[in-house]
Amino acid sequence: MRTDSRLSRMLHVLLHMARHDQPYTSEQIARMLGTNPVVVRRTMAGLRKAGYVSSEKGHGGGWTMACDLQQVTLLDIHNAVGGPKIFAIGAGDDNPACGVERVVNAALEQALQQAEALLIARLGIITLADLARDFSALCVTDQHAGGTPEAA
Repeated sequence: MRTDSRLSRMLHVLLHMARHDQPYTSEQIARMLGTNPVVVRRTMAGLRKAGYVSSEKGHGGGWTMACDLQQVTLLDIHNAVGGPKIFAIGAGDDNPACGVERVVNAALEQALQQAEALLIARLGIITLADLARDFSALCVTDQHAGGTPEAA
C-alpha cells in the first residue's frame, strides 16, 4: 500500500521551505524532486490556492511559506494537492457474474474503507510544525554523528 506520492513530495518541499526562510523557484523544487518545473507549478498552485504558500515572479522571486505550520495538517496538504484518493490500491475487477469476486471485493472494500478512515484521522492531527520539529531534531542528531539529512 502506498499513499499518494504528491503528498510526500510536497511535504518534502514544504519542510525544506520552512527550514530555510528563502524563496524557492519552481526549477529548484523540480531538481529537488526530480521532476519538471511545470509539474511543480501545477502542484504548488493548489497549495497557493489554499493559502499555504505564496509565489512572487521575477528576480529574487519564488515560492515561500505563507501559513502557520502549527495550523496546517498533513490532511490539509493532501487535500490541497489534489486528494481525495488515499490509497493507490482497490478491489479487483468488478465481475457481478462471479460470486467469489463479489465476496472478495466486498471484503477488500470494507477493509480499505476502515484503513482509509484511520489514516485520514491520523493525517488530520499531524501538523507541519510536528514534522518540522522532528526534522530539526534529526538534523541536530545527525550533525553530532557526522551525517547530513539536509541532502535528501
